Amino acid sequence: MPNINFEVEEDQYERLKETKKRHGLTWKGMMLHAHRELDSDESDD
Repeated sequence: MPNINFEVEEDQYERLKETKKRHGLTWKGMMLHAHRELDSDESDD
């Protein structure tokens, strides 16, 4: 299974972690949700 790694600043990590927790998501779930949201914007063009 492929693995995704990227670096973010500490403050970005804290904001992402809080968003993840608030919405009850895993890191994978948050990435997939963002992907769906981004792709749905393309259909509005």
